Amino acid sequence: MTDTRLKFAVIGCGALARMQHIPNLLASSSACLHLCCDRSPEVLQFCRDHYGTAVCDDWRAAVADPEVEAVCLATTEKLRYPVIALAAEYGKPVYVEKPLGITLEEILKIQHVVHESGIPFCVGHNRRSSPAMIAARRIFREQMTHPRHCAWRWEREPDRPERADDGVASMCVRINDDWHSWKSWVFDPEQAPYGPMLFEMTHFTDLCNWFLAAEPESVVAVETGMLNHAIIIRYRTGELATLHLCGNGTCGYPKELYEMMGNGAIVVVDHMCEVRTAGIPDTEPVLKFPLLHDTQPEIGAEGGIRGWLAKRAAACAEAARRNDPLLQFTAEPDKGHAHALEHFVEQIRGLRHEEVCGVDDAVLATRVAFAAIRSARENRPVRMAEIQG
Repeated sequence: MTDTRLKFAVIGCGALARMQHIPNLLASSSACLHLCCDRSPEVLQFCRDHYGTAVCDDWRAAVADPEVEAVCLATTEKLRYPVIALAAEYGKPVYVEKPLGITLEEILKIQHVVHESGIPFCVGHNRRSSPAMIAARRIFREQMTHPRHCAWRWEREPDRPERADDGVASMCVRINDDWHSWKSWVFDPEQAPYGPMLFEMTHFTDLCNWFLAAEPESVVAVETGMLNHAIIIRYRTGELATLHLCGNGTCGYPKELYEMMGNGAIVVVDHMCEVRTAGIPDTEPVLKFPLLHDTQPEIGAEGGIRGWLAKRAAACAEAARRNDPLLQFTAEPDKGHAHALEHFVEQIRGLRHEEVCGVDDAVLATRVAFAAIRSARENRPVRMAEIQG
């Protein structure tokens, strides 16, 4: 039987590729791993031994390989534009990790070549493809466009004044992280000159744009070094998004909390394993989502955020007993990595047009991040019109 799966070359086979992209390709029914490309002989040997795949150390040869039908670009952001430009010459789709580039000028060059070539293109803002995020956004956008109000909503006075900002949404994002778990390259000013304000921030600015469905107008940001950041995004139609990124937290507690409010309702995404709602009639108040790689199903069997907390506490205790910190990472929320790949393949085949982050959305999210970087460094609000490359 003919194998119709799309053949991918993975360029850059570091930790992220080996933890996510390569296993996801190996498990996919619509795509497959054809070639691994990396500069490191040790990494290539690992890929040959563990995945049984062809390997090469030249990204140009990987892109030009006539059997390669699509590229998964998982290098650091120092190598983006040349690979994407060559793939565009060959008309090959590209899935690229975020951030899209290391400078705004390079990012805009990528946007131009993608538009000019018309290749299918996806940026790894994978949280858009998380089942919890998709469900939460569907519920929230429906409430914002077709609001429904609960009969118990308290109308304190019958003659309330009309407000121009009635119905305008707000969003809060809280990120709890522990910088002791970060890789060494993030502290290299040549490789990551803007720190997490770029390499992490684009995930969350993209989600704010996606949930609020509005055009960002200005950004205010404060930072206390590379570990703590507070950002406010104001949108042209009045929406506000606030983001608090803390690197002095702990992996023993959920990393991400998203709260979207508007039209008398709230939708909350807790660590992508639970969605809570209030103020929306006929909507489940709690939705729970399966965890990935759950090695202790008997613990936290109630699921959701309480189930995750129970599992993480047990895993941390086991990690301490066995003196192996990596044992804490079990029963992880579904952040959408595998779904993003599947959605991209469907996009390539003309079967899907939603939930995949294209080049324009990625450029916008990255411009917001650069506005935050400038605001923090210059201690002033920055208008999006200033961030043009």
